[in-house]
Amino acid sequence: MPVTTTGPDAARRAVLQRRIRWIVAATITYNVIEAVVALTAGRIASSAALVGFGLDSIVEVLSAAAVAWQFAGPDPDKREQVALRVIAVSFFALAAFVTVDATRSLLSADAADHSSVGIALAAVSVIIMPAFSWFERRTGMELGSPSAVSDSKQTLICAYLSAAVLIGLVLNSVLGWGWADAVAAFVIAAFAVREGLEAWRGDACKQPIAALTGEIEPHEDPHDCC
Repeated sequence: MPVTTTGPDAARRAVLQRRIRWIVAATITYNVIEAVVALTAGRIASSAALVGFGLDSIVEVLSAAAVAWQFAGPDPDKREQVALRVIAVSFFALAAFVTVDATRSLLSADAADHSSVGIALAAVSVIIMPAFSWFERRTGMELGSPSAVSDSKQTLICAYLSAAVLIGLVLNSVLGWGWADAVAAFVIAAFAVREGLEAWRGDACKQPIAALTGEIEPHEDPHDCC
């Protein structure tokens, strides 16, 4: 018979909260660097995709900063709803940025120049961002923090966008297909809107890791598991 629990004890929660703070600090640091490099490379290459990528990094910094602010307080649970609202708005802003950038890319008659820096940056982000997302999501699920899980989804969307930008830049450089990354960006924008709505409603996954491994009985509420 499975053993039920209400969540981690105080000592474990302290460890998990400290881990969340380290994760978001690393995410913010990387995204600030990513934004500077992407915006600079985008302006040099006249690449709408890279400029949009840089703007996305700024949005990701905002989302991670909201979680950092939440867990900097003595009682993070009291700041949960505010953090979720900020994350939701950042999702919507990300969708808007990507949509505008993709539309501009499709309508523009000017092809972007080849950008070796942009390709390298997107490739590195494809590797790093999923790792950040997985670590924060796993920690947030065990802690039962919707804001941390929502922020991990934001990071994962950035990983998808990195892949789309990488494919678009490579196809543009090799085959001259400047529209490829724009099409992928529209799909990502739609996904960002959906995740933004979930964060706004507080529907982020709160299922503990132990429930997923069978150590405890999972919650019955379908909104508690993504």
